[in-house]
Order: sequence, then C-alpha cells, then structure tokens
Amino acid sequence: MGENTVIKTAENEPGHLCRCVKGMAILRFCLNILEKMGTFRSYQIVLLFGASLAVVAFYYFGSERENFSSTTKRIKQSQVSHIPTNHNDATLLMHASLKYPDAKVEERDPRRSGRSGPQGTQPYHMLMMFTKVDKSRGLQDKFQVAMKSMVTHASFLDGEVLVLHFVSDGASKRLAEKMLPEMLANASFQYEVVYHDVAVLTEKLFPIVEAMQKHFSAGSGAYYSDAIFFLSVAMHRIMPSDLKRILQLDLDLQFRSNIRDLFEEFYHFQTGAVIGIAREMQPVYRHTFWQYRRENPKSKVGDPPPDGKPGFNSGVMLLDLEAMRSSVLYNHLLEPKRVAELAEQYHFRGHLGDQDFFTMIGMEHPDLFHPLSCGWNRQLCTWWRDHGYSDVFESYYHCEGPVHIYHGNCNTPIPDD
Repeated sequence: MGENTVIKTAENEPGHLCRCVKGMAILRFCLNILEKMGTFRSYQIVLLFGASLAVVAFYYFGSERENFSSTTKRIKQSQVSHIPTNHNDATLLMHASLKYPDAKVEERDPRRSGRSGPQGTQPYHMLMMFTKVDKSRGLQDKFQVAMKSMVTHASFLDGEVLVLHFVSDGASKRLAEKMLPEMLANASFQYEVVYHDVAVLTEKLFPIVEAMQKHFSAGSGAYYSDAIFFLSVAMHRIMPSDLKRILQLDLDLQFRSNIRDLFEEFYHFQTGAVIGIAREMQPVYRHTFWQYRRENPKSKVGDPPPDGKPGFNSGVMLLDLEAMRSSVLYNHLLEPKRVAELAEQYHFRGHLGDQDFFTMIGMEHPDLFHPLSCGWNRQLCTWWRDHGYSDVFESYYHCEGPVHIYHGNCNTPIPDD
C-alpha cells in the first residue's frame, strides 16, 4: 500500500459514532417515560417502544449512512466529473501513482486482435526520462520543443489515447505538472499522463542490469544510479504485463511527422524482432570496436551503411515488451555470464548504457532488431567528424528520405526549416 493509503472501517467513522450516541440517548429517554407511565395499556407500551426503536434505526441506519467504501466511491465519482480538459476536450489525467493505473491495456491494432483498450479506447504508450530537469534550463527548453512539435503534428483516431509516461524525480515531476498543461493545450487528441518514480524503477532494475553496467557505463564499476540508463533493456521485466508496446524517446527531439505513424512500425517487425531502432549516424562504434576490427579485418563490425554494421542509436526506440518477455534468446542475452562473454569476444567497453548493449548484441543477433529508417531518428551531432574521422564521417552521417524526427544529440541545434 502507498504512503497515502488510509485504512478506515465503518465502526471508526465519526459520523457513525455520533449517530450511535444520539440513538442510545433517545432510547434511554423513551424507557424513562415508560417507567413513569404505569397506567398505559400493554398495546400502547408496545407501540411506543416500537416507535423508539424506529428512531434509533433512523440514526443508525438512516439516509446519511456511509461506510468507507461508499465514501471513497463518491469521492472518486466527484473527481472524475472535475477532470480538467484542454481547449479541444483532450483529457489530461495526472496520475501521481508510481504504477500505471489498473486499466487494462490491450493490443492497439483491431485488425489483428479484434480487441480494444479500457472503456473502448486503444492506448498508444510513449515514455521519456524526465529526471533532474528542474535543475537544467537546457533540458526544459528541449522538452518544450519535443512536446510542442509532437502536439503540432500528432493526429489520432476517435477512441485512441496517447499515454505519456514520464520517469521522474519529485522536483522534476512538479515542474512537468506546471509545464504540460500549456504544451498540450492545443492537442487534438485524447491523452493521459503517468508518472513513474525514478527511485522505485532504479531499485527494480539494479539486480537485473548490475552485471552489464561495468561494460556499458561511463564510470568504473556498477553504480546503483546508473541502472536507470538501462531501463529499455529490462523494461519488460518491471512494467505490468498488460503494457505490451511502448515508445521510449529522448528529450532532445523535434517531430516533423505524426507520432502515430511511428507506432505503425510495430506491425512491420519480422518474426523474432523485439526492438525497433535506427542506426548510429556517426563512427562511434568504428572507434569502440577498434581492437576487434584490428583482429578481424574482414569483419563489417563498425563499418558504415549500407553493408556495414554501424551500431544503433537509442534516441528513438520501439519496445515490443510482449515479444521481449517471450523471447528466449533475448532473455538469455541478459544473463551476466552471456554479457561478459560477448564483451570479451568483442573487446567491448562503452559508456552509452542501453545503446551499447543493443549495439553489441546486434552484432551477434541482428534479427532481434527491426531497423528504423534514419528519418525516424535523424541525428545531428557531428562530434566525431572533428575528432579523427573526417575522412569517413559522411558515409555514416548521410541520410536519404524524409525526416520525421530530428535528434539534436550532443546539444546540436535543430534546424528551423
């Protein structure tokens, strides 16, 4: 039970006690009268006594009777009737709970399942990390760009709901509660907002990802706080089973297309694929795999597209949690022994968290991943062009086709056009 949970019983309610006292007082008063009315006939005494009991019953079981359950139900009904809405009647539900509400989440696609979500809705789930944002004006600005551009281009059908999940600390959550109403004011679609406490998720994640942190974290050793950077790796193990598919997005994005179209990529996953992700657009992993590449000169590991294996970028990810839960191969790769074996095989030592893990296992098991086009994660960072790889940089950075999402990674400005 949560810290705000209060257990009450009907016997402990003040109103209940008050009615009992009043009823007993009236009964004693009536009995005193009976003692002084010895001349009354027996049937009159019975009638008077019955009337007294009726009065007691009124106070004890009367029209104002409420127990804890009925009071809670009335309060909830009152709260529902006062849910704030924006100018377009889009619903905003600010859940302070650490867990997604009990409303059942079904498959979105009626063509495949024939089922709908809670109360006839079809939910689309999207998650962002929103920690320490209260301390960074830069992150706040990026968040505004991401949310406002998403709202501008987003369009959903009637009965579809975009569920916005934010992993947050207390101060950042309070900031989000102030910022979001304005950002979502012009939304033309229904939406809900769900907050997840970063400390609670970290505690759940740490035992699962502790062993891999030393291979893919910036610090030396497995720091407890670093576990949250591996949320996407093990989200399928800590989120409710009814949550089947979710997008995980970075804050430094700008949408140029309808986010609903990105969800459609789930239905293009090949058998065995569990994650949709775009390639890395810099020679990051050409550098990281340098020793393996030297020992295996014919390998395509770290080479640029279209024939190479440049690795992945985790700024935009589609996580098929249901497929991740059922994949024997994927869950085997989470085992500490297997992580250590692959890290040794590839001489791998990274610092980018989940992105490093997905890149490493993707070298060995590419069928676990559905490749997103570069336009769904058009990365703008050019750091590696100026740090030793100018001769090959464009072969990684080049991206043909329409841009759906710009990713201003490494604080790169996003173009205005």
